[in-house]
Amino acid sequence: MTLLHQAMTWIIENPAQFNRALGQHLLMSFVSILFALAIGLPLAVAILNRKGAAFVAVNSVNGLRTLPSLAILAIMMPILGIGLWPSIVALTILALPPILINAYIGLRDVDADAIEAATGMGMSRSQILWKIRVPLAAPAMFAGLRTASVQVLAGATLAPFIGGGGLGDFIAVGIAGMDMSRLLIGAIPIAILALLAEFLLATIERLLFSERTSAA
Repeated sequence: MTLLHQAMTWIIENPAQFNRALGQHLLMSFVSILFALAIGLPLAVAILNRKGAAFVAVNSVNGLRTLPSLAILAIMMPILGIGLWPSIVALTILALPPILINAYIGLRDVDADAIEAATGMGMSRSQILWKIRVPLAAPAMFAGLRTASVQVLAGATLAPFIGGGGLGDFIAVGIAGMDMSRLLIGAIPIAILALLAEFLLATIERLLFSERTSAA
């Protein structure tokens, strides 16, 4: 019996345990992405016309990019303890850099002629933001969401190290017991989820923004 067959057999025989781990993995990832969006997008708007604040924020989150996912999870453990919520906080930190940086750069680099024309028409700064900057920056924002989603789905693999659960539990157990079939129970679905997220978000991005890209 091959390792893959053993893994599939275990999933078929233990659907409740597998579905619980899958649900935990998806919950952690989804909530983390929502939190990162809720923090990153307003922050990008807030620092848009503040060069000093933008320098600090962008360089700070760029610094987070240099930290391995496991290091971020480990830092959360003495601060917040172990469990689902510390894992969500750590994954939110992991998702924040691409969301914030893409949103800020997209808003900052909007065509100056479009801004000048809107100003000449008498639009206020707020109107320019919501009617000009945000629509034109939407492709960059979506690209940040796409990158963050894949990173979080993969990064959640390490959540079991601080008690977060998820599909990474199977990988941890498989490594600890040298049980390769148990490791595959976690590894294959995680890989499929990441690839599926990349494919779906890339398709949505193409449908939403292909006309704009071709026109440009």
